Amino acid sequence: MTPCVPENVARENRLVFRIVFFHPEIPGNTGNAIRLAANTGCELHLIEPLGFSMEDRYLRRAGLDYHDLAHVRVHRDLDAAWRALDPVHVYAFTTRARRSHTDVSYAEGDVLLFGPESVGLPDEVVADARITERVRVPMLPTSRSLNLTNTASIAVYEAWRQHDFRGCGPFAG
Repeated sequence: MTPCVPENVARENRLVFRIVFFHPEIPGNTGNAIRLAANTGCELHLIEPLGFSMEDRYLRRAGLDYHDLAHVRVHRDLDAAWRALDPVHVYAFTTRARRSHTDVSYAEGDVLLFGPESVGLPDEVVADARITERVRVPMLPTSRSLNLTNTASIAVYEAWRQHDFRGCGPFAG
């Protein structure tokens, strides 16, 4: 497990979910996911091979100034990630699932697993015995897929919503 971004944010009263990108290909998507992780208190775990360098300028630009606020780790393969994460629940997001992401009761520490942008999660990953449930984000039947980080955002905010956005602080207004 290789640390890529300093872990310097206290986790006081926050609910932590773990976003896992399996073989992400597009640096801008991962940069956006770094920003998502920083803004929601999630961890972001990336499974190699990556389609870019963690120093890529597009990754840096998409993540803006959130890189130092996010907990990001890179794992050499999925088995290394499983050993490091030791997950109780793993939700694999795939367009081939029948169950909606809103039909799941998420708990702290749950893993939200997403596949590469071009092909999604491969069959052998979706069939892994460590997968608790295969879920999908609803969309029109004529659509093929959503953007990777958009899907991760939808998933994270649903999981967080189920816990009343714990750790968010009061809403202004």
